[in-house]
Amino acid sequence: MQFRIFGCDREIDASLIDADAETIRDQVREYEDGDRRTFDLEVEYPDDFTGAVMRAMARIPAGETRTYGDLASELETAPIAVGQACGRNPLPVIVPCHRVVGRDSLTGYGGGLELKRRLLEHEGASIPGSE
Repeated sequence: MQFRIFGCDREIDASLIDADAETIRDQVREYEDGDRRTFDLEVEYPDDFTGAVMRAMARIPAGETRTYGDLASELETAPIAVGQACGRNPLPVIVPCHRVVGRDSLTGYGGGLELKRRLLEHEGASIPGSE
């Protein structure tokens, strides 16, 4: 399923969300408009490493970030493995991979670094490397 946020098209695997497309799009629109900080959607996480990383990302509150190293420590793995799993996130924005950043910079994002920056600014998060 596709949706548009801040002028960018994003693709998600809606089969992992127990809601219809209209509900998902409505919640994304409410988030973009600033009327919603969290998504009220039941997500079915994959039963693998990517799912474990997705669960960790889902625990990062809006307006905060964690580094790839932070999540790697939590999951007892390597930061590069966390980065690869973030890149496989089938539910970008809804499961907030944009909140995972490098120690000193934003680094990779499937929607592009400008969208990642825009999402973090929208949430009021500190952006590494922009001090």
